[in-house]
Amino acid sequence: MSAAEILEGSARGVLLLCDHASSAVPADIDLGIDPALLDNHIAIDIGAAAVTRALAARLGCPAILATVSRLVIDLHREPDHIGLIPHRSDGHPIPGNETVDRAGRIARFHAPYHRVLRDHVRAQRPRLILSIHSFTPCLEHGGTDRPWQVGVLYNRDVRAAHPTVAFFREHGFVTGDNEPYSGRLLNATLNRHAEGQGIPSVAIEIRNDLIRDDAGVAEWAAVLAALAGHLLR
Repeated sequence: MSAAEILEGSARGVLLLCDHASSAVPADIDLGIDPALLDNHIAIDIGAAAVTRALAARLGCPAILATVSRLVIDLHREPDHIGLIPHRSDGHPIPGNETVDRAGRIARFHAPYHRVLRDHVRAQRPRLILSIHSFTPCLEHGGTDRPWQVGVLYNRDVRAAHPTVAFFREHGFVTGDNEPYSGRLLNATLNRHAEGQGIPSVAIEIRNDLIRDDAGVAEWAAVLAALAGHLLR
């Protein structure tokens, strides 16, 4: 299994990333969970891959999508992060990860995924990187309602982030500014491949009940295409 799926595109101004695109678990890995949980937000960013594909098609730009579930290894975490290989997620134990070979799983999935991103960014030097995610309206355990339709996550580089927040709010969307969680704390992929390379970037978190069907995916792909054009201008 390759760690990343690359969608080619001739429009090189924008690169799309989707770290939590897949719920796939390799056949030789037993997470010890109810298979139904692989359709849950703990395993995959629901709707994010579909939005990424639709947006890439609209823009004609490249996209890189992860091919393994975040329950196997979270590609949007630093290699030393405590949640890289989760033992529990939103209250659900992941017993198969209790005695995992951490270094082996990093070498198999995390390192090659980030090599693909590194090499693509070096070769393309996009003007803008957009990372597409989704979030659940309410966590199952100890969560409160998350009213935002879309969140804008970023760390120190605000060149794309602040105009993105303004764009969404001007278009009437209930927008989280570093909500439902802060990009100052969880922004591993963009910190490394965008901010670390001096490339403007932003992570877009769409509430997943808005992109669970084709109509929602098409609507948000259109919104994000308009956003990308706005940012490039």
